[in-house]
Amino acid sequence: MPAKLSRAKLGRDFYSRETLLVARDLLGMHLIHDGPQGEQVGRIVEVEAYKGPHDLAAHSARGRTKRTEVMFGPPGHAYVYLIYGFWNCLNIVTAADGTPHAVLLRGLEPVKGITSTSHGPGLLCRALHIDRGLNGADLLGDTLWLEKPTRYRPPKVARATRIGVDYAGDWARKPWRFFDRDSPYVSTVSAAARRRALTPGVGPGRARLTRK
Repeated sequence: MPAKLSRAKLGRDFYSRETLLVARDLLGMHLIHDGPQGEQVGRIVEVEAYKGPHDLAAHSARGRTKRTEVMFGPPGHAYVYLIYGFWNCLNIVTAADGTPHAVLLRGLEPVKGITSTSHGPGLLCRALHIDRGLNGADLLGDTLWLEKPTRYRPPKVARATRIGVDYAGDWARKPWRFFDRDSPYVSTVSAAARRRALTPGVGPGRARLTRK
């Protein structure tokens, strides 16, 4: 029987901090889902921060609704929503209780139990079997949680504007997307660069990770 990964679950105080700090610090952490396929683990390599209600790119800019209720609640909970009628997207609720901020997870590097594509918010949810049934899940529980791995690899953090929020005016220009620039699992890395980086003997250190 394989040894279990060491548990170093992130506490509520991690999530209750300023949202941009949480977003940056999520890089390199592990997301774990103990679900229908057993325990699946991925290293977080790309995120986006959303700071409603003033941030027009945030769902909470539209106010407190049934859909966004989780964002207005305590930090350290999952906000899962559906886009295009097909893709689930996982967000981490951050900041103080009542402040509707969240961080969208956009890219995961497979660590354990992930056998399908995990670069992109919808793809990573599909790979880890995360759906709206986990909306509102407490990330201090035993089904879905985050932890700092024992063998933590510090990411080489880069920033850029968020993807697909051109409608948000000046807010669209905020550099609130954070990613590990050395990871081939960042969603904007080109398919060719990803293949080169994942080729045995090449690796991301040698392959130039061209982004779209």
